[in-house]
Amino acid sequence: MKHYFNPMSRAVTTDWMLKELDAPHEQIIIDFTDENNLSDFRKINPMGKLPALVDGGTVVTEVAAICAYLADKFPEKGLAPAIGSVDRATYYRYLFLAGNTIEPALTLAAAGIQHPEPRSAGWGDIPRVLATIEVMTPETGWALGEQFTAADVVFGGLLDFSVLFNQIDASPKVAAYIARIRQRPSYRETHEAFIEMAGAE
Repeated sequence: MKHYFNPMSRAVTTDWMLKELDAPHEQIIIDFTDENNLSDFRKINPMGKLPALVDGGTVVTEVAAICAYLADKFPEKGLAPAIGSVDRATYYRYLFLAGNTIEPALTLAAAGIQHPEPRSAGWGDIPRVLATIEVMTPETGWALGEQFTAADVVFGGLLDFSVLFNQIDASPKVAAYIARIRQRPSYRETHEAFIEMAGAE
């Protein structure tokens, strides 16, 4: 497998996932300042965005899709509930909520933009997003209970970035969940640059 990566991109999350799995792969760094480098990369992902994963002839892009793909590729690692399990529905909810709902709402808010018709936007508005984050953040353990999964990498990883870059103020419950995430060895290995930049412990 080839993982297209830059340490200051969303590919940090998929790098974390790969390390949680101890999955063998080749890491290919994309230099955003090198147009030739980007031109070649756009043949893999026309968006020109990271991350991207190439597994043989299969190209996977988008953080949640890559994490879900990897969790299913290495089922013995236990980072996804079994296919057909009743937990699978909750697992998908966490995976897709992050990129489809939370990130668009926070991105617009950070730019000082409010959607003119929040009811028609898939992500609604900030009050509803924050209320959903609060409800879905686990009191203890992880998104699906005692077992850490890709849902925590995707959902928890986005909450972590959102707090690091002051997009949200973490409630005590959210702060405690993020603190648990930050203690994971694979997280600490992959997020060092972000932690130092934000002055986080």
